[in-house]
Amino acid sequence: MKITRVETIPVSLPVGDFQDGCNKVGAVPPPPKFARGRSHKHRYAPGRERQVVLSNVIVKIHTDAGITGIGEAACDTTETVRNVRNMIDRHMAPSLVGENPLDWEFLIDRVSWDEPRGAVRFATSGVDLALHDLVGKALGVPAYALLGGYRREKVLASIEVPKNTPALQVAHCVEYFEQGVRGFKLKIGSNPFLDAESVIAVRERLGPDVSLRADANCGYTVKEARAFCRLVEASDAQLEVLEQPVAVLNVDGLRAVRDATDIAVEADESAYSLEMVFRLLQAGAVDLINTKCAKATGMKGVREWATVARAADIGVVIGTEWGVGTKVAAKLHLGAALLNADPVVEFTEIMIHELLLKEPLVLEEGYLRVPTGPGLGLELDDDKVERFRTTND
Repeated sequence: MKITRVETIPVSLPVGDFQDGCNKVGAVPPPPKFARGRSHKHRYAPGRERQVVLSNVIVKIHTDAGITGIGEAACDTTETVRNVRNMIDRHMAPSLVGENPLDWEFLIDRVSWDEPRGAVRFATSGVDLALHDLVGKALGVPAYALLGGYRREKVLASIEVPKNTPALQVAHCVEYFEQGVRGFKLKIGSNPFLDAESVIAVRERLGPDVSLRADANCGYTVKEARAFCRLVEASDAQLEVLEQPVAVLNVDGLRAVRDATDIAVEADESAYSLEMVFRLLQAGAVDLINTKCAKATGMKGVREWATVARAADIGVVIGTEWGVGTKVAAKLHLGAALLNADPVVEFTEIMIHELLLKEPLVLEEGYLRVPTGPGLGLELDDDKVERFRTTND
């Protein structure tokens, strides 16, 4: 079996709103306690707010055996749709065509030649997912078999709730709860006192049986993070995880927060490469590592990050990353197969926009079942793909 062609298809999906009109990913930070002058950030005129649209590039790897592997690459302002497509079409595809896809790990290493710079992580992850799907289909096994087999039949889905006032964050959590969600990650990081109020209020409203976590997205100083933790710990909020409380390179700050609280401290933005994961673990700075296909260059990279973390007796969280369907499947396989994967896996994309799948995903008391079909096990709907297909821009 040989690879004959690599195809890239750009798609964009608009993000939906909550029932009250708030965007499902749009952060609304509280006003500052004291006036700080004019904001330097661009603001849209009332009624002309820009709609949030998430872009991805679907990757199809075709073979002479008639088997096609399908993956996807996320896009952002650094790795734009145009850049991802150009990297795959012009640089990666020529290295893949004519090769045996069963050499998938070698091929992933071959196309990730620029990985230390991080400039092609998203593009590489799209090829990685497509190869895992292709090899699984060729061998007639689910992708989790390529990771050593599954340890869980289902994983608890956690959904991010954007930054807002305590009252609105509670309302948005309740809206998700009524749709079957049982795992919540509150976006915080503006005001530790209001943020603690939000966490406490959500726990009081939804009770002790839901998973409750918080992500500060580098928004606190060490003192602010400690204040937040003290307020939450003094309540009965049972916050499971505080993600990325301080700035990306502040490893000493992460360790200081971890030493000051019993709440598990997780690194996300700070864990931006395998080398940085090792540095965080070496410093004893965190309790968990947030890993994603996009930033780890795919499923192979996530497995490598998890192996390094396991050596330090640290777990990994399979984190939020926008996907149209195959990435959701990849995260299900990773959450099921990795020994030190946290049982709570983040799937914000299933609640914020339409997925391009033939069959809808169903939450079962907050859980998603791991697909058992060959490859990634979730099929894209070609009609939906065409409906959301875009140009490079």
